[in-house]
Amino acid sequence: MGLRLGARTVADTDLLVMAIVNRTPDSFYDGGETFGLQAAIDKATRAVDEGADIVDIGGVKAGPGEEVTVQMEIDRVGPVVVALRERHPAIVISVDTYRADVAREVIALGCDLVNEAWGGADPQIASVVAETGAALVCSHAGGLPPRTDPDRPQYDDVVADVINTCTSLADKAVAAGVRRDGILIDPCHDFGKNTFHSLEITRRLDELVATGWPVLVALSNKDFVGESLDVGLYDRLPGTLAATVYSAMKGAQVFRAHNVVETRQALDMVSVIRGDRPPKNARRAL
Repeated sequence: MGLRLGARTVADTDLLVMAIVNRTPDSFYDGGETFGLQAAIDKATRAVDEGADIVDIGGVKAGPGEEVTVQMEIDRVGPVVVALRERHPAIVISVDTYRADVAREVIALGCDLVNEAWGGADPQIASVVAETGAALVCSHAGGLPPRTDPDRPQYDDVVADVINTCTSLADKAVAAGVRRDGILIDPCHDFGKNTFHSLEITRRLDELVATGWPVLVALSNKDFVGESLDVGLYDRLPGTLAATVYSAMKGAQVFRAHNVVETRQALDMVSVIRGDRPPKNARRAL
């Protein structure tokens, strides 16, 4: 179907790193390290220098926590969008939000992609994206309301449920006027799922790819990685990279990541092995 994000046309062989910048005081991974405006701007800028193709800016913690109003969310993410757009006019800027009112404001400020991770919880979000010509992530959260944790989720076939939900949302988005080449689907590992569900989705990721919609995966330091290896939050990078490479080989194209340098190198190695690009500096025995 092709994919166009902002000014960038994405080739079928491209593997894109989506860097995470959370302007929240209570993120599960960074614990508020980039809650300050300048810290968030600096991290976003550094992510571009480290090889990120997309910078994803969030203003609300995914899980339960303090209430964040629409205006608070705009005030958190908006200035980062503006600063990053000024410094890097060509970079793809994403905002992680499930609210149509937030999406409208940040797109006006320079956001190219709305990363909606709660299964279309706000039914107006597709219309807002359609009006502006931006791009949209259509996701699977198992029917959970935003910012809630799953409690013993059950599926007859989790992959079938993901495919049905994501493709239905994508089709509705197209019907609402969203560009067909501006839609990605995300199975949302851990959202509305236990570890066995997330592993099953990863194993069968090629079935999502076979739908024809470009696939985004958010694997970085997730609980399913930690539980699979029985390691703590800050020891999950090797497992994350293994899942990243596996997902790339299964056909995923966009990888949301905390660790930009390591993820970029892992994906570049996949590209070289596949023959999509030459080695950067081949000298051995030549």
